[in-house]
Amino acid sequence: MGKFFSAVYDPVMQPLENSRFGRIRKNLIRKAKGKVLDIGSGTGLNFPYYTEAVESVDAIEPDPAMRGQSVERARDAPVPIRLHAARAEDLPFPDQSFDSVTAALVFCTIPYPSLALREIERVCRPGGEVLFWEHVRLDQPVLGKLQDILTPGWKRVADGCHLNRDTLSLIRESRLEIKEVEEYYSGLFLVIRCKKPA
Repeated sequence: MGKFFSAVYDPVMQPLENSRFGRIRKNLIRKAKGKVLDIGSGTGLNFPYYTEAVESVDAIEPDPAMRGQSVERARDAPVPIRLHAARAEDLPFPDQSFDSVTAALVFCTIPYPSLALREIERVCRPGGEVLFWEHVRLDQPVLGKLQDILTPGWKRVADGCHLNRDTLSLIRESRLEIKEVEEYYSGLFLVIRCKKPA
């Protein structure tokens, strides 16, 4: 399933990225600065949006097919990007290595998201910013229940994606301090800006 998903990901996402998705992604990624960790970088859709405020990016992606597709975007990016075969739950970096962490449309697929959040807390420097853009379980009884029903089948089709993951609640349970939450598409997608407490 991994090779099929990686092959269709960019063509499926392109119409969305050419419209509002691309603007949301760009506005979020441009807030990163210093040494950056990009969680679940996929095919590298974040890479063009890093700015001169960024010193370097370490991008982790466990799927070799997705990572392979990101090589050209990493090479063409405006900042130095290093690609790593790594999982968010087991980051191969020392404590307090990064000034910013980005995660865009990835927490839905991470098998153990709470562990990944602990790892992000570990590698982010005190006062560092953690920037999320995620789809979440809707806070509406009927639509939320529909997401619950669809998730088992969707996970098989979409490489482990949980339609009903409540990522905002998981972040609230972490030690990250939420600074801002922006809703898009009636709350289905959230931009969540966090700080690691100093």
